Amino acid sequence: MLHVTSFPFAVREEAGVMIPMPDGIRLSARIWRPEASDTAPVPAILEFIPYRQRDLTAQRDSVHHPYMAGHGYACVRVDLRGSGDSEGVLRDEYLDRELRDAEEVLAWLAAQPWCSGRTGMMGISWGGFNALQVAARRPASLGAIITLCSTDDRYADDVHYMGGCLLGDNLSWASTMFAYNSCPPDPLVVGDRWRHMWYERLGHSGLWLDTWLRHQRRDDYWRHGSVCEDYTAIQVPVMAVSGWADGYSNAVFRLLERLTVPRLGLIGPWSHKYPHIGAPGPAIGFLQHCVRWWDRWLKDVGNDIMDEPMLRSWMQESVPPSTAYEERPGRWVGEPQWPSPRIRFERHPLTRRGIAPDDAQVGVPGRATVRSPLTVGQFAGKWCSYNAPPDLPYDQREEDGGSLVFDTEVLAETVEILGGPVVDLAFSVNRPTAMVAVRLSDVAPQGAATRVTYGLLNLTHVDGHDAPKALVPGRQYRVPVPMNGVAHAFPAGHRIRVSISTSYWPLAWPPPEPVTLTVLLDGNTDLILPVRPTSVDDGARLRPFGPPEGAPPLETTLVHEGEERWNVTRDLVDYRSTLEVIKDLGTVHFDHIDLEVSRRAEEKYRSTGDEFSSVSGRTLWYMRFSRDGWNAETITRTVLSSTPTTFHLHATLDAFESDRRVAAHTWNTEIPRDHV
Repeated sequence: MLHVTSFPFAVREEAGVMIPMPDGIRLSARIWRPEASDTAPVPAILEFIPYRQRDLTAQRDSVHHPYMAGHGYACVRVDLRGSGDSEGVLRDEYLDRELRDAEEVLAWLAAQPWCSGRTGMMGISWGGFNALQVAARRPASLGAIITLCSTDDRYADDVHYMGGCLLGDNLSWASTMFAYNSCPPDPLVVGDRWRHMWYERLGHSGLWLDTWLRHQRRDDYWRHGSVCEDYTAIQVPVMAVSGWADGYSNAVFRLLERLTVPRLGLIGPWSHKYPHIGAPGPAIGFLQHCVRWWDRWLKDVGNDIMDEPMLRSWMQESVPPSTAYEERPGRWVGEPQWPSPRIRFERHPLTRRGIAPDDAQVGVPGRATVRSPLTVGQFAGKWCSYNAPPDLPYDQREEDGGSLVFDTEVLAETVEILGGPVVDLAFSVNRPTAMVAVRLSDVAPQGAATRVTYGLLNLTHVDGHDAPKALVPGRQYRVPVPMNGVAHAFPAGHRIRVSISTSYWPLAWPPPEPVTLTVLLDGNTDLILPVRPTSVDDGARLRPFGPPEGAPPLETTLVHEGEERWNVTRDLVDYRSTLEVIKDLGTVHFDHIDLEVSRRAEEKYRSTGDEFSSVSGRTLWYMRFSRDGWNAETITRTVLSSTPTTFHLHATLDAFESDRRVAAHTWNTEIPRDHV
């Protein structure tokens, strides 16, 4: 990345700004704005998230907020109520209280003498979510948003559930927020009140996983904050951004198709990261792109940003399977509208011989059955590659050993797809609760299988996510199983593979008991591919992205190096299988505030043989903040297991001040399974 030190506007930074809410709570903010805004007001851009702007996101924030401020904007990073140095308690994600706070912050910004009265919102993940949700509430000053790695549907396409299946990342994400919510404010900012504020958080933030497990179907809890309930509520321009290694690429397609406002979509090869620091690469000059967007919609500059294709995406080329990539080879392609009239949906029957051509005549109907072992899924990687460590899917051949597998003939020419593949599945099962995992892979001539995309569906949701019902064993059903949208070029000489399994642990929680799935073939079950013509020449009409730029990052000192592990082990005595993930960020000294921060997360997902009641997920988080003899640390543990009828949840929170335990909380709950 090019670190830019000279900008059109000199920038002033204001830390420790406290923004008052109507109920008396004050929210902590950091503001970067042009010095000239004292006399020449500028638009304000808000990022509103719970990840501690004073330390945990300080280095990241220091790269892009000053950059945009240097191009004529007041960039404002605010900690949510109950996080960082903000007062109050954070009790869940995207509550109405949070969204009302955001509206109040925007009104406060618009009223400042250095603000022109026009505002925008921008954020990745949580900040992308609430940018969409706040836009749907239509605050008066909000003129445009940029939403990255977010979703319009909090139930069907989020970290909690996918296709009605409970995700392993639901536990992982809940554990992350369990740890973050336990962190104290900084005494240098809030003074002697820090201890009272900390104890209030420790005692009242709650165990969010308990709440999320009590809503296993699409209900009003998930409808709240899901802008898919009414796309017309959003009346400001939207830029939607994601990456193929991220968990949220699908929302970009839906927003482009269903919003009625000016909109742009951008999907690169990246994981859950801003594109100017995107990995896998190539990273791009995203901040320059953002400045053009804000100039058009917050300053009325007549630039050519809206001459861009409605959707620009990275067409990925074939690569060997790997759990991490420095870069993904490929090229940028553009579609002037979405859905694109250029995309042709080819329907390929699945037969006893494999995947037939889309114009094939099939023979006598056949069938195939599968009952997958619990080990299918150990090489699936994370549902969402959060920071591009080794968490991408590995070679799928071992997974394929416990799956039904259908291959095309060797491809005579390149086949490029853009969009969401679908398996139109005709099936029966032998149990009342069942799931299916469908994977699409690129198979090289030597046999290595790289997963391109996948989809999950809780089969009790055949009539909708809000109305699950027990399956009738032996009855024939038909249901589409959508896979995540993707752009991928299958080269000549390779094969396209569809793999179908009845479990995908630990990416998804398995059904209560083993299931035998019967798939009806030869004209009953089809693969539908969104094929984009390879003859389209995008190069001449696409404006190239500039190189990644940003302001110089905040200086930190690595005090203690961390470690990262991703281990799959199998004990062939008791048949226990374990996936262990360790993400230790070590100890970092934030030089500007003389603060040391330590973070370590451990996750273990276990199962034994084919005992479906043996599955469990265990997480541990360690957080520590220290300065000049003051230190505060927390240890949070969560264990989730299940029987055929019940989820069992156990969690503990221990907090220490100067190595003295000051709080200890324990949760033990049982939650009935609801067709999951």
